[in-house]
Amino acid sequence: MEYILNIAQQNRKILYKFLTETPKESLLKIPENFNNNIWWNIAHVVITQQLLVYKFSNLPMMVDEKMVEKFKKGSIPDGMVTDEEIQQIKTLLFSTLEKTELDYKAGKFTDYKTYTTSVNITLNNVEEAMKFNNFHEGLHLGAILALKRSVTK
Repeated sequence: MEYILNIAQQNRKILYKFLTETPKESLLKIPENFNNNIWWNIAHVVITQQLLVYKFSNLPMMVDEKMVEKFKKGSIPDGMVTDEEIQQIKTLLFSTLEKTELDYKAGKFTDYKTYTTSVNITLNNVEEAMKFNNFHEGLHLGAILALKRSVTK
């Protein structure tokens, strides 16, 4: 699990850099032929990790239902974000992984509700969820890179 979390940590560092170095208006811009923005993608990966790892393990998430509704699969950006929300996601990028590592070492992930993803991959336990989550975050990093090129043209 340490290796899996290390990959996630490295990806989150890249996402953090986007949040700190991209002007807010660029974070929120939805370029032509896109249906979301950089901000939504970053918040979405935080929410998805919590759903895949914690919700399906029947453990409390570090995010509230309002945030889940705003950034879950199928949601669309509302074009607004406060500095406080950006700061919250900056913190959650790392605190969620730190808590996952602590909870895993403490043996808290004893139950998992099997879940089949939208790309038809079935997750049967938290280890599979974390592996899939890295794949999922990689997809969104690719989307962010494409969005970044589009908003800086």
